[in-house]
Amino acid sequence: MKLSYPTVFYHNEEENVYVAVVPDLPGCSTGGDTFEEAYEMAVDAASGWILCELEEGRQPPNPSDISKIKTEDKILGKGFTSMLFVDMDSYSEKYGIKSVRKSLTIPSWLNTYAESKNLNFSKILQEALIKIWKKEAA
Repeated sequence: MKLSYPTVFYHNEEENVYVAVVPDLPGCSTGGDTFEEAYEMAVDAASGWILCELEEGRQPPNPSDISKIKTEDKILGKGFTSMLFVDMDSYSEKYGIKSVRKSLTIPSWLNTYAESKNLNFSKILQEALIKIWKKEAA
């Protein structure tokens, strides 16, 4: 799943740092010494925010229209808006940790076979589901 969100970047000239705020993801803000670093940090922060939502069974919010994003902040000053792109497939593969217990029913003979081969049911099911999910997401 690839997503994009408008993000406001502010440049603090006194400290020569950039601050990034993703208005559609409440509390999602970060920064960096350069614009590139702030952008990378914003991708990481937004991806983590969205992953938490997905792991809790909630869908991430829809992105706002970039033209309706306010770029003026009382504390941070005037900023500029850019689209932030996140790849949730690769991020969740790397950082997703929440597991959910599922029970399943299979024929007895198949269970006997799998146990004789010391197969990990959870691993096999997870790999098969990920393969299907990736195929549909493409």
